[in-house]
Amino acid sequence: MRMWRQGLVIAAVAGAAPAGAAPDDAPFAVTIDVDAGRDEGPVVQEWRFFGADEPNYATMKDGRTTLATLGALAPDRVYFRAHNLLTSGDGTPALKWGSTGVYREDAQGRPIYTWTIVDRIFDTYRARGVKPYVELGFMPEALSTRPQPYQHDWRPGSGELRTGWAYPPRDYARWEELIHQWVRHCVERYGRSEVASWYFETWNEANLPQYYWGGTREEFFRLHDAAVRGVRRALPEARVGGPDSAGAGDDFLAAFMAHARAAGTPTDFLSFHAKGQPKVVEGAGGSHVRMGLNTHLKAADHEFAAIAADPVFRTKPIVIGESDPEGCAACQGPANAYRNGTMYSSYTAASFPRLRALARRRGLTLEGVLTWAFEFEDQAPFAGFRQLNSGGIDLPVINTFKLFAKMSGRYVSARSDHQVSLDSALSDGVRGDADVGTVATRDGTRVAVLVWHYHDDDIAGPAATVRLRLRDLPRAYGGGATLTQYRVDESHANSFAAWQKMGSPLAPSDAQRTALKQAAALDAIAPAERVVVRRGAGEIAFTLPRQGVSLLVLTPARASDDAR
Repeated sequence: MRMWRQGLVIAAVAGAAPAGAAPDDAPFAVTIDVDAGRDEGPVVQEWRFFGADEPNYATMKDGRTTLATLGALAPDRVYFRAHNLLTSGDGTPALKWGSTGVYREDAQGRPIYTWTIVDRIFDTYRARGVKPYVELGFMPEALSTRPQPYQHDWRPGSGELRTGWAYPPRDYARWEELIHQWVRHCVERYGRSEVASWYFETWNEANLPQYYWGGTREEFFRLHDAAVRGVRRALPEARVGGPDSAGAGDDFLAAFMAHARAAGTPTDFLSFHAKGQPKVVEGAGGSHVRMGLNTHLKAADHEFAAIAADPVFRTKPIVIGESDPEGCAACQGPANAYRNGTMYSSYTAASFPRLRALARRRGLTLEGVLTWAFEFEDQAPFAGFRQLNSGGIDLPVINTFKLFAKMSGRYVSARSDHQVSLDSALSDGVRGDADVGTVATRDGTRVAVLVWHYHDDDIAGPAATVRLRLRDLPRAYGGGATLTQYRVDESHANSFAAWQKMGSPLAPSDAQRTALKQAAALDAIAPAERVVVRRGAGEIAFTLPRQGVSLLVLTPARASDDAR
C-alpha cells in the first residue's frame, strides 16, 4: 500500500493495529527524523564481544554452532572471553565451571605444561572467525594457596562457588612463568601478529571476594602485575589491561588505576562490568518481570566517572567486559523469565546506544560492550538461562546482534519524539511512557535505521505507529530507494514464541526443530518496497509492536539488488 503525502511516498511495511482493539491498546504515533547528511562519527561496533563462564562449551556441538554464528557477524572482529582457561581438570564442563588442565608439577615440583584442551578451545574460536579476549585465570590446583576443595559444587540456588580455584598463587614467580609460557606457546601456534590482536586481562571481578577472588585487593594487584609481566615477556606488543571488576559502586577501579600508575604496569585498555537488576513486581493483572535498565546504566556511569577523573587513563579505550540485564547467566528463576523472548532483545537494542552515549558524554572511548551470554549444552529447550542459543536454535536476542551487524560506516543524525532521554533512563529506567528510540548509519549510499520499542515492564502494551522522515539522502537516490525491513518481535525471528505455539515440547521432533530454526531466522519481513525520494527526502510508515526491534535498510533503487 502506498499513500501520497506532500509529494512523498509512504510505504506501509508492517502490520496495522488489530481490528477491534480496545482504546487503551490503540497504537500511539511516533515521529522519527533521520538526516543522512549529518555525520555523527564512525560506527565502532562495540557489540562484537561475548563471553561465558564455561570455556569447554565452545568445543561442543551447540557451542561450535553459536561461535560460527557470532564469527559470521564480523569475521575476525568478534571477541570471546571465557572464565576457567587455566583451571585444573579434564575439560568436563558444568554450570559456572570449566577446566583445561594446563599446569601440574612432577614429583620434584617441576612445572609440567599441557596446552591440549586450551588449544582446542582457541582453535575452535579461530576456525569460526572469533578471536580470544584472554582472561588469565583461574588458579591451577598445584599453585593455589588453598587448593582443597578445588572444584566447586555450585548449582542454581545452592552450593559454594569460591573454592580452591579462586585463591592467590603460592608462588607468584611460577604464576608469571605459567602466563609467559602460555603466551609464548600461543605466539608459536597462531603467529605473532595474530596474538598481538587479542586482549589480555587478569581474573574476574576481584572486587567481589565472596565469588571469584579469595585474596586481598593488594594480592590481586600483585597477581595482575605478574601476569602482565608474563604476557609482555613473551610478546612485548601484546594488548594488556583490566581489571574486569564488577561495577559495584566502589572505588576498586580508581584504586587499580592508581596502582598501575604508581607501579608502571602497562595498561592498554580499561575494563569493568555493568549489570541491570530485574525483579518480579505485582500489578493489576498479576505479577510480571520489571527490568532494571537504570541500575545497568548507573553501574556503567559510575565507572565511566572514575576513568574520566583520571588524567592519565581517561584517554584509554574501554571495554565493558560484561554488560547484561542481570548478574548470573547460569541462574534461573522468575525474575529471569525475560530471557527467552523479546524483552531481552529489545532491552539489548535500547541499552547499547545509551552506554555509548554515557561514555561520549564524559569524553571517553568505548571500544567494546561484552555480552555475557553464550549457550548451555544439553539442557532442556528454552530452559531460562541467559543465552544466545538454545539447543542449536537461535533466540530472539541473537537476532538483535544480527541487526547491529548490518549497521556500518558512520552514524548519522536520528531523533525520535518518543525516545526516553538519557538522563531519564539513567535515573528512572523506562517505567512511564514507552521508549521508542532510534540510531541510524550511512555506509556509502546505504542507510540503515534501527528502531526499538522498549519498556521495563514485561506486560502487553500498545504498538507504535512510526512515521520515519528521511532527508539529505545521497544524490544516488534520485531514482528512488529500495527498502528492506527486518524485525524481531512476537511474530518475527522468534523461536521461543514458535515453541510455545507448539505446546512447549521438551523433546522437539526433527520436523519441529526444523520449524523452530525457520522461525528463528532473521529474514526480511516482506518483499522489498520501492520508496519515492524527491530532493533527497522520503518518508516511510510502519507499525512496531511493544518490545519489538526493527531495522530498515535503504539503498538506491538502481543498485539495490547488489547492495542489499
